[in-house]
Amino acid sequence: MIKRINDFLAGLPMTIAAGVFLIFDLIPHLTGGNERPISFFPFDPAWVTVIISGIPLLYLAVWRLIHNKGISKISSALLISIAMFAAIAIGDLFAAGEVAFIMAIGALLEEATTNRAKKGLKKLIDLAPTKGRRIKDGKEEMIAAEDIKKDDILRILPGETIPTDGMIVKGETSVDQAIMTGESLPVDKTVGDSVFCGTINRFGSIDITATGVGEDSSLQKLIRMVEDAEKKQAPMQRIADKVASYLVPVALLIAIVAYIATGNIVTAVTVLVVFCPCALVLATPTAIMAAIGQATKHGVIIKSGEALENMGKVDTIAFDKTGTLTYGHLEVSDVAVIDSDMNEEGLLSVAASAESRSEHPLGKAVVEGAKMRGLKIKEAAAFRMLSGRGIEAEVDSKTILCGSERLIRENGISIDAKAVDALERFRSEGKASILAAMDGRVIGLVALSDVIKEEAKDMVSRLSAMDTKTVLLTGDNKKAADYFASKIGITEVRAELLPEEKVENIDAMRKAGHRVCMIGDGVNDAPALKSADVSVAMGSMGSDIAVDAADIALMSDDISKIPYLKRLSNATVKTIKASITLSMCINAAAIILSLFGLLNPTTGALVHNAGSCFVVLIAALLYDRKFE
Repeated sequence: MIKRINDFLAGLPMTIAAGVFLIFDLIPHLTGGNERPISFFPFDPAWVTVIISGIPLLYLAVWRLIHNKGISKISSALLISIAMFAAIAIGDLFAAGEVAFIMAIGALLEEATTNRAKKGLKKLIDLAPTKGRRIKDGKEEMIAAEDIKKDDILRILPGETIPTDGMIVKGETSVDQAIMTGESLPVDKTVGDSVFCGTINRFGSIDITATGVGEDSSLQKLIRMVEDAEKKQAPMQRIADKVASYLVPVALLIAIVAYIATGNIVTAVTVLVVFCPCALVLATPTAIMAAIGQATKHGVIIKSGEALENMGKVDTIAFDKTGTLTYGHLEVSDVAVIDSDMNEEGLLSVAASAESRSEHPLGKAVVEGAKMRGLKIKEAAAFRMLSGRGIEAEVDSKTILCGSERLIRENGISIDAKAVDALERFRSEGKASILAAMDGRVIGLVALSDVIKEEAKDMVSRLSAMDTKTVLLTGDNKKAADYFASKIGITEVRAELLPEEKVENIDAMRKAGHRVCMIGDGVNDAPALKSADVSVAMGSMGSDIAVDAADIALMSDDISKIPYLKRLSNATVKTIKASITLSMCINAAAIILSLFGLLNPTTGALVHNAGSCFVVLIAALLYDRKFE
């Protein structure tokens, strides 16, 4: 009940009301009048401000005294509460209301900059399958996922989500494992191969034996990693509270000495009022809000001040590949002609015609590549999908095979040295290859590859110039990862990683003394994003889960913004330090003036307020500064 009342009073509507009543009380002070402020009030309106803003302040001070450990029990809230009560004791309600109100504004600003979205974990949990098709006594039955037991036989039809970890015991298919590994291509699976919970069966029907069920499944482990990483994210400790341990006893000591020396309680109270670290409290959130506004203009969403501060300290940036450094979709990259009677356009046209009825991403990419080149795509007859191997079709009464090396050899077709060389070359470049055969002879190969973003190479070069190391962490195979890394200038590559292995790599780099930023776009990147010191997700094409798990989101997927983020972060930290220095200087000058009797609690509160305004103005300059 007490907490609900406190939260209500600390909210934005009530804080605005407190500010309005404080203005009512300020008017006669500015006009020099001594009569009761705003005559239609039957009471001093500053009392409303004291109650609205003072109760949450007092609650915070008491809560920290009870729950915090050691010297951290003494906080800025405690000092301001003491000053508030001292001002009330001598009848200066304006000064009491002013310090409480400024503190309330600071709390709202800080909450606005540090409040993170909590939807990511729920979305990750929603990915977990709820049902599975169990085969028992030769009959199929749909059961709840939590009822699946280890060693149960499950049947997964094309398009269905695999409900548990398992091993294929019957059938062949291609599985979309992007949720777990981030791979851009479905992976061909056959008897004896493992499959993961949450991945999608794209083509053939398969039977699996359950190996990891319930909490032991890969997806549940992924969820737990995100939960654990979320718990490790401690809130940023307020700069004001770091120094409050020293400010409170120093302020009380100076006030006591002032009272003993002057015999004037008003002087002592004035010292307490001007000593309040309100400008110190405002320094961090106002600068952060300005920086967040600046970043938003550039299509960058920053979720917390901690992220800004940490980004400036980063010396190592780890990138996911698919969807981060690449666009995440396949295109025809090479056409290698083997048959001397065929040219590139003819080979691609034949392959596209044969693949025109295929649902496989490789086949669709071949068809799209032919369309983009304006090639004719003919009607395919007798089309047959061969799960995990390729397709067979008739085009112009000729039998066409398009698929893997295994498919070609199974049909008794020899693959000559020229075709083998082309296969090896494409594999070394991390490209997927489709062998095309017509009427029993190989006519050529079509290679497909993910497309590297144009700005990736320049971005890596700019980071290197800023003494920032770049690392590639990807679930893709080693050859594909090495090829892409070499194209954009990344020298350190760690490939074929599952989500937990990405986390292990980031933890290892952090233990080695590096400040690590992780940049990714997929569900599988969420644990790694949470484990890094600071994380960036691709906003427009990235999964909602990755965006929610990250500290920063690039809404335009423009990774050239990464160097901009570092510069913005550095400038923000410098602005905060400058604001803190200014506020401390103003407080020191006000204390001296108070000791000489040149300020009273009311005028001291106005000077104190001026210091807070200066801090806000300095922070506002960040908003329009050029960082490009």
